[in-house]
Amino acid sequence: MKNIYDLKSVKLPYLAGRMLKLFTSLVEGPLGKLLMPSLFESAGINWLRKQNFDENPTHHPVHFTSELQKQASAVPAKEWPREASNPQGFQFAGVHDFAKAYRDGTTTPEEVAKKILSAILKSNKGDMPLNAFIAFNHNEVMRQARESTIRIKAGKPLGVFDGVPVAVKDEIDMTPYPTTVGTAFLGKSPATFDATVVARLRSAGALLVGKTNMHEIGINVTGLNPVHGTTRNPYNPKHFTGGSSSGSATAIAAGFVPVSIGADGGGSIRIPASFCGLVGLKATFGRISEHGAYPLDWSVAHIGPLAWSATDAALTYAVIAGPDPKDPTSLHQPLPSLKGWDNLNLKGLRIGVYWDWFRHADAEIVAACETMLKEYEKMGCEVVEIVIPNLEANRIAHSVTIITEMAQAMNATYEKHHKEHALDVRINLAMARQLSATDYITAQRIRTRMINHFTNAFENVDVILTPTTGIAAPEIKKDALPDGESDLSTTIEIMRFATAANMTGLPAISFPVGYTQRGLPIGMQGIGKAWDEVTLLRMALAAEQVVERNAPQVVYNIL
Repeated sequence: MKNIYDLKSVKLPYLAGRMLKLFTSLVEGPLGKLLMPSLFESAGINWLRKQNFDENPTHHPVHFTSELQKQASAVPAKEWPREASNPQGFQFAGVHDFAKAYRDGTTTPEEVAKKILSAILKSNKGDMPLNAFIAFNHNEVMRQARESTIRIKAGKPLGVFDGVPVAVKDEIDMTPYPTTVGTAFLGKSPATFDATVVARLRSAGALLVGKTNMHEIGINVTGLNPVHGTTRNPYNPKHFTGGSSSGSATAIAAGFVPVSIGADGGGSIRIPASFCGLVGLKATFGRISEHGAYPLDWSVAHIGPLAWSATDAALTYAVIAGPDPKDPTSLHQPLPSLKGWDNLNLKGLRIGVYWDWFRHADAEIVAACETMLKEYEKMGCEVVEIVIPNLEANRIAHSVTIITEMAQAMNATYEKHHKEHALDVRINLAMARQLSATDYITAQRIRTRMINHFTNAFENVDVILTPTTGIAAPEIKKDALPDGESDLSTTIEIMRFATAANMTGLPAISFPVGYTQRGLPIGMQGIGKAWDEVTLLRMALAAEQVVERNAPQVVYNIL
């Protein structure tokens, strides 16, 4: 296939402070229609409108199986990981470490809960607060911890997760908290039920610590939130955590919890996982129930785990994956399994690499990812060169899809509350409201083409590898606080490798492969065949055997 790599790095104006406020008011005002052609030119919308795509549109990237599931199901407990990961270098306490400490009597869920609550309060003091959590309820956390302690002392734990602290992104319903989706005006009343993923974790005995911070309505990828405070990266608090599942990543990297739940519409699990040196899994579209998630971007949305280790990511996936009658989209899947996920014999595994895409990142990131590729080859993998056309069309189609769906999700509140949004959110929503139904349908035709391109690539390979992001976690500019920034050049660099998996619905994972000279984590992304999360977890586990992990600058010893 002819190599027609068409993604580009771009230099667009950076706006913050007064200039950003002025620009936002102009875009939303009568002059907005005069500014839109220029904005659409920069965003690629004008180019998109000149293209012809003959495919029928795909509105949901469901990878159908022959049989429709009829009842709730998860990974069988006998297939769950039985022991902790052992990454090289620095070690966080994982799920199995907490479980062992509880059963040995070294500590209790109550003692752990007290330490976490104290650490969260401490982390939010000073000039560079972490702002990992939007909400936590001291009495509710201690109630859960007491119940876990009683069960464990009685020798009747609900399982390995009993009493293990878990954090949940504030896009997902969890009693007794409201779901604000990072805004100032949503979530004025507590959720009346748990989302399915939360209910499954609660049933497993998880200690649900609270709701984590996020980039407002998930519309960007830094974690800068003027409403609830900007999350900071524990590896260097002067840098962003990544988003939109920013607080979920910070909560792990700072040591508060071993795992958390995020949501990913355009890299929002994988990007913060990469920036914070974690494992982040976006499963196949429909693999994990969306019931109870705020309906922001339903055709590209995925809930999934972030974790310190591949083992903890696999464990959390085992609890939350599987069909759920409350989410019809989830019923189209084969039953989830983890069989063979920890098989480190990778001999014969074919790794697809599109070199032009793979190397379109900062030199340090490319070097770390190429080093990991060589390690995989030592393990017996074969690197196969592939080509994936139309990546620029995919980038624009994803932008059209996600901001159009978010604009629709916010439509009922727009007239009354749009000025309460952060400035960058207001600009994105104003642009989205000027897109047409034709633009949206064109984007869905491109989705069909991209699914076909990846299907063709997977005829020759088992997994496709790229960097997770084009750059490491960017520094938080002084001008960006407290009101935000518009930095589309940086956004494009961050999202370069992420959006194809959302548009196609294919599973994707980010896992650590090194650090920059400044000590910022570097992530590698694996994209898998539909329903093949096992191979992705194997790749992450294999990387742990050779990648030396470093400690964050800010970390709390909870266990």
